[in-house]
Amino acid sequence: MKTVFPFFALLLLLLLAGTGCRSTAPGHMRTEGDTTQTAVISEQKEDADLPGIGETPPAAPSTQSIEVSDPIEPINRAFFTFNDKLYFWMLKPLSQGYSAILPMSARRCVKNFFSNIATPVRLVNCTLQAEFDGAWIEIERFAINTTVGVAGFGDPARNRWQMEKRNEDLGQTLGRYGLGTSIYLNWPILGPSNVRDTAGYAGDLFLDPINYLIPDFWYNVGIRSYETVNGTSLRVGDYEDFKEAAIDPYVALRDAYYQYRKNQVNNNEGRRARPAGPTE
Repeated sequence: MKTVFPFFALLLLLLLAGTGCRSTAPGHMRTEGDTTQTAVISEQKEDADLPGIGETPPAAPSTQSIEVSDPIEPINRAFFTFNDKLYFWMLKPLSQGYSAILPMSARRCVKNFFSNIATPVRLVNCTLQAEFDGAWIEIERFAINTTVGVAGFGDPARNRWQMEKRNEDLGQTLGRYGLGTSIYLNWPILGPSNVRDTAGYAGDLFLDPINYLIPDFWYNVGIRSYETVNGTSLRVGDYEDFKEAAIDPYVALRDAYYQYRKNQVNNNEGRRARPAGPTE
């Protein structure tokens, strides 16, 4: 677990720096009118994790005004540009080379495996939100996929018994209990977020079994990097379509992420597609 603490400490320091700016003047608020359009990314993804490099949150245009607190926009834009270059110069070529070697069916099995390992994150957050039906489904899914699905590489719980995964995380849990998003943040490598979701992400690290199974920092980073490359290989092209459709990709991604997380907190009432951003 010691691999988590340096990263958690860094996130905490950045959070403390950001929370001092959480209340913003009207000049720091952006509305949907600034964007004109927010790109629609095909259908809802099968695995709706938080968007990162090469992945945009699923968002569709809305008639409602969107106000996102973004007082550190110049810094966020700089990190957005960094993530954008990282995707096109490194992550996309690696993912394309990887997909040329490993067929899609095998890559989906790898994705299922990592998703199955992360069951405790979803299970605990379902419980914290008093969504006990969802918590029980997560237990059933884990039992079925770990056995019938051969260590989680298959997803018979979904494919045979229509048990859909409950994509709950601590950021959503905090939102359900009334905690606001505070300011928008665009982290290098991690991608779009906000103060609440960053705190939630740090908390979820303590629920992720990988951090206990692989405590060595560099081995852990290697596993996370492989998971990212594998996930990106399954959605190459989404981010490119998103950028092409957006007048200002930074604003489009920010507003789409805001809508996406808002709907997740509300249990996908008025569900929107996940936006595609440059990192995961």
